[in-house]
Amino acid sequence: MEEETDKTLIIKRACDDIILVQVYVDDIIFGSTNEILCEQFVKAMQGEFKMLMMGELNYFLSLQIKQFQHGTFLCQSKYCRELLKKFVMENCKEASTPIVTRCSLDTDENGTNYDQTRYRALIGSLLYLTANRPDIMFSVCLCARFQAKPKESHYMAAKRILKYLKGTIDVGL
Repeated sequence: MEEETDKTLIIKRACDDIILVQVYVDDIIFGSTNEILCEQFVKAMQGEFKMLMMGELNYFLSLQIKQFQHGTFLCQSKYCRELLKKFVMENCKEASTPIVTRCSLDTDENGTNYDQTRYRALIGSLLYLTANRPDIMFSVCLCARFQAKPKESHYMAAKRILKYLKGTIDVGL
């Protein structure tokens, strides 16, 4: 029986086994607890479409995937490095936490305005990281509240997240 979790993820269960098929534009990623289900899926797809098998998944949508006997490790260290470079923070000092303790970020009405476009670009990039970095979720969402009228204080808080990432670049799930 197939379940539709969203329009791009198909889950099929067969007894105690499962096959997951993720479709993204013209790429298909699939995996199963049973190799026979994978072979059947490949045969069915090749019967309908011209399909090229690329082998084991190592990198997809900025996610680095490392597969081990007892699990899979996802990280975005390459993306983090590119992000630090983009915002000229690759040589920054590291921070031990993504936000200062007892941070009370507010609208800062009297603060100096910061470039809205650049701030939104930083927040968007950080939001993309939250998919496999729950340790920055709170801080990024807090900073994201101020995208309409960012101030220098908001940028400094977001910059702190980058400093934290510098020291935790290889963290993942």
